[in-house]
Amino acid sequence: MTSIAIKGASSVNEYEELIKVFLRPDQYMICDDPAQADLVFTEDADKDITRRQIFRCLSEKTGYVPDWGILTGIRPVKLFGILACEESPDHIKERPGLLDREKISWAYERLTGHYLVSTPKAMLTRELYEYQNRMFGQPEDDSAGIYIGIPFCPTRCLYCSFASNPADEDKIKRYLEALHKEIDFCGEQMKSSGFLPESLYVGGGTPTSLSADQLDELLSHAVDAFGGREYFDNNIKEFCVEAGRPDTIDDDKIAAILKNGAGRISINPQTMNQETLKTIGRDHSPEDIAEAFKTVRRCDENDRLIVNADIIAGLPGEDVSDIENTLEQIIELGADNITVHSLAVKRASRLKEADKDYHYSHGEIVSEMIKRAQDILRSAAYRPYYLYRQKHMSGAQENTGYCLEGTASIYNVRIMDEHQRIIALGAGGISKAYDPKTRKLERVANVTNQEIYVQRIDEMLQRKKDKLFV
Repeated sequence: MTSIAIKGASSVNEYEELIKVFLRPDQYMICDDPAQADLVFTEDADKDITRRQIFRCLSEKTGYVPDWGILTGIRPVKLFGILACEESPDHIKERPGLLDREKISWAYERLTGHYLVSTPKAMLTRELYEYQNRMFGQPEDDSAGIYIGIPFCPTRCLYCSFASNPADEDKIKRYLEALHKEIDFCGEQMKSSGFLPESLYVGGGTPTSLSADQLDELLSHAVDAFGGREYFDNNIKEFCVEAGRPDTIDDDKIAAILKNGAGRISINPQTMNQETLKTIGRDHSPEDIAEAFKTVRRCDENDRLIVNADIIAGLPGEDVSDIENTLEQIIELGADNITVHSLAVKRASRLKEADKDYHYSHGEIVSEMIKRAQDILRSAAYRPYYLYRQKHMSGAQENTGYCLEGTASIYNVRIMDEHQRIIALGAGGISKAYDPKTRKLERVANVTNQEIYVQRIDEMLQRKKDKLFV
């Protein structure tokens, strides 16, 4: 047990996030008395100086050098933009353009020198920043991304900590009644406030846990409330519906998605290994995944749908060959977007209960998986286009989305960049009130539990009116 003291710190929580990258909770303790501590650090006015001290000391002690340096935040690409456009020296900052070469070079050097990010991760971050700004630029001041959450799934996965529950018809009915009320309210408030939807993302949970009729009614209502079909056909930049579980996909649900004008769908295999699927609590097979892709392509006669797919690096029992096999099959099935997630072991997951140190013990293999996945996807003409991190990720790695040319998701980019108002509906939805003039952002959260959401729906609406539509 290593005792650690940080002199002069009123709170050590922000430093502990970095310490936990190196040491398991049972390997260290925070000590109030520096005289009794094994390792002593002193808080500097620039807290990053203290973080670099911790990083270098623990790297030497453990032999582990994390790729992301002293960064513990989840949005490295957003940070890159802040460095380039807001924190660069005045003579650079005043130069016009988000893609000015001097701004980008300064931000890159800051990432590697100040934050100690490895060269490969810094290069990836720079690549994503440049690509996102070339493809999408900055959002219009009056634009908004809309998220509608459906917190139901056929089963709960081993690693899941989301607001999702096994589907129950009575619960679904009550939930949808409240959700339709929130859709009406937000649609009216958007019109009166002058906000225009840039994207609509229906996620979960698993939205296709709903019946085809319920899904059709939900999508139709959302389109009508947020601008109407003509607006969606001519102005919406992205309309996506998650159909994450292949065992919830059928012809009628795909027909409902297409009928209402969606242009993107997500099928999330996570793995193509049958034993792993069983271990993590999924009731479908690799053959079901393949059939789901075929169903989408068969129903989509005009080839309109972009298909996203999620996989996870670091699932129990898997090695590098498993992720190679999964990627090869998903590419063959024709996914347009593939997001490679590093397994994050959250406190509320069953995996955390079973193995509290999982993300430490599997860190090395996950890092190898992430590198191999990048090689495979780049060689197959997929390019990285967005990235984010989470706490407790195996190997302290990241989640990266890859796309074939022309299929990048604007919603994924905007939600991570946080320079756009996000209006999130449903249990667990976190709206973001962004002011483009002050560049301030305030989170406006709905309650997470779907039954409490139903009971307190009027409170959720008032909260949005007070903080989001002003």
